[in-house]
Amino acid sequence: MRKKATSLASRRGSRSKEKTKIILILLKEYPKSKISEWLNIAKLPKSSYYEWKSKLSNPVDKDKKVKDEIKTIVEASRGRYGYRRITMVLKNKGLNINHKKVLRIMREESWLCSKFKTRSRKYSSYKGQIGKVTDNVVNRQFKASKPNELWLTDVTEFRIKGQEKKLYLSPILDLYNSEIISYTLSNHPTINLTNAMLDKALRKTENTSELIIHSDQGFHYQHGTWTKKLEKMNIRQSMSRKGNCLDNSPMENFFGILKQEMFYGEYFKNYNHLISEIEKYIKWCNEDRIKTKLNGMSPVMYRLHSA
Repeated sequence: MRKKATSLASRRGSRSKEKTKIILILLKEYPKSKISEWLNIAKLPKSSYYEWKSKLSNPVDKDKKVKDEIKTIVEASRGRYGYRRITMVLKNKGLNINHKKVLRIMREESWLCSKFKTRSRKYSSYKGQIGKVTDNVVNRQFKASKPNELWLTDVTEFRIKGQEKKLYLSPILDLYNSEIISYTLSNHPTINLTNAMLDKALRKTENTSELIIHSDQGFHYQHGTWTKKLEKMNIRQSMSRKGNCLDNSPMENFFGILKQEMFYGEYFKNYNHLISEIEKYIKWCNEDRIKTKLNGMSPVMYRLHSA
């Protein structure tokens, strides 16, 4: 106890806050000792001690406003955003906060995304050459300077554990802003699945004179109903090389993110429930999910801003 008293006495030049901290520790170690003794040794006024004791017992959270904002963003994105995207959303709201601080807060509050789940086997619609196979015009040059210049498409499969049926999603992605401009869902991967999606996209598009549609060599895209429709609309067709997913990597990337963020590890009562969640997710991706390559804007925001 003498050593502690000597140590406290030697801190006479220390701030009142530090002295109060030490006294509180000493009172826990020596509960029978008197506060007045420690205050006298520290040359600390009683008023200063009680003032700092109150502040230390009820600390003010300086980051409360930022934490509340981050929590709102985390909940709105259903935990799908990492700290970098959340930093961009905060900046869009006028809060210029360093990404390291956002990371620290998210770690402290256990808000960091941790959805690393097992991937399912990739669906393949390739059935050999049954119709027209075109050249790979795109050749991994995934660039578009304006809307309706390069569309990507593919089909992916969903399976709910314990149910015999499957669900198939067929979307068209506009490479200009990564917007899903059209999609269809069905329990069967038929020609109608892809053709209906194409019709929906074309009804929304006024000018297709410079448009290229890129896909794999799946039977849907070799079929005459697909190729003749493109020829009629003067739309140029491009196909990946057989069995090479990198030739359509932005589309594959979309499927991967979609399943990682809203499918893997989640519970779905039935396929109607899954369809509803996919529809909500695509709407969120188009209208709200910000992308770093789009200057922190969502695909729809970027398209409207560019226009």
